[in-house]
Amino acid sequence: MSDSQTISVEPLFKMEATTAKPIAIKGGPQGTRLILGVTGGTFEGPKLKGIIEQSPGGEWATVREDGTMKADVRILLRTDDGASILMTYQGIITNNDGQMEIRTAPLFETGDARYTWLNAVQAVGIGRPTANGVGYDVYGLL
Repeated sequence: MSDSQTISVEPLFKMEATTAKPIAIKGGPQGTRLILGVTGGTFEGPKLKGIIEQSPGGEWATVREDGTMKADVRILLRTDDGASILMTYQGIITNNDGQMEIRTAPLFETGDARYTWLNAVQAVGIGRPTANGVGYDVYGLL
């Protein structure tokens, strides 16, 4: 095995989510909890595109003692041809010299036959803050 390895990925989609103002629960046993409702957004890629539904989903981030944040997100994707896809992910958010970096591991759930291939995909997401929420480039591991 070589000292360095590469991981093969395929682009799934780019996503822009809008979020509500965070609600903070300070002093919890795991740190400060930030809860952000998802108010909408879009996604588009080579095999699927659509909107992010305003739904009971959102982010429950935990600000940890070392300053990093643990992301815990559930959102509902609705494709332009009417399929519903649950996207869940966890990840780590760091702040390096004022630059926020977001790395996540999305999974998908759907019963729509056109998109059941997503049920077997382990994805990775590379995110960044946007003016109204967050944006991601989402890739499937090959």
